[in-house]
Amino acid sequence: MSDPTGKQPGQRPNNSLNTSTRLGQPTEDEQLLSSTEPARDFTRSDPWQVFRIMGEFVGGFDTLAHIGKAVAVFGSARVPAGHPEYAAAEETGRRLAEAGYAVITGGGPGLMEAANKGAKKAGGLSVGCNIELPFEQGTNPWVEIAVNFRYFFVRKTMFVKYSEAFVIFPGGFGTMDELFEALTLIQTGKIRNFPIILVGKEYWAGMVDWIARVMMEEGKISPADAALLFLTDSPEEVVRVILEAPPRQYHGRPEHPAKHDGE
Repeated sequence: MSDPTGKQPGQRPNNSLNTSTRLGQPTEDEQLLSSTEPARDFTRSDPWQVFRIMGEFVGGFDTLAHIGKAVAVFGSARVPAGHPEYAAAEETGRRLAEAGYAVITGGGPGLMEAANKGAKKAGGLSVGCNIELPFEQGTNPWVEIAVNFRYFFVRKTMFVKYSEAFVIFPGGFGTMDELFEALTLIQTGKIRNFPIILVGKEYWAGMVDWIARVMMEEGKISPADAALLFLTDSPEEVVRVILEAPPRQYHGRPEHPAKHDGE
């Protein structure tokens, strides 16, 4: 069971990421998104935040640019070892590693840990992109390359830039955030040939049905948009879909972007 403070059993301490929490200060993201109250010192001002953000982008690019082809795996931090979803995520991580992919997760516990564990035990590269939160946290012990982020939008950029696909296991708001961010980027032509695979038919069926029955039927999205999601229960099928997908297109502009406003 999760500790109410956010601590998880078996997580390696991540002292540098928990500095704000230890000092009783707001996180960097919280400060950036706060109202325009005048800063008490320049290092907390909006212009100074630009330098912090730039440095975080540089650090992320520098660390992840050479990991090779990779797949990002998302899912709940609250799923314990022994749960069927944990076993499926671990098998998926293993199969991805055996297929030659590094596995990137948020570096936390639960299904993130499971995917990192599967990759590491199979001899693959296991990457964790952790994020500063307003409570102490650690990095799961199966992460080989750990990158700390203090701004959500910088971390989200790294997931998309260095992944060939997103594999989405059952999760909460954070998982949904990554899912719909990727869908919007595909819909607006920002990324192409980027599989999005939902693992867990029973969990995702209601959402997928609502997308088709409500969003598409009311004309809010196109049939092509609704077809962007692939639904499965099989780790083996996850890897097959990724291997059979067209190579990711990095440059050039599509002739007919599906949508321009991202709504």
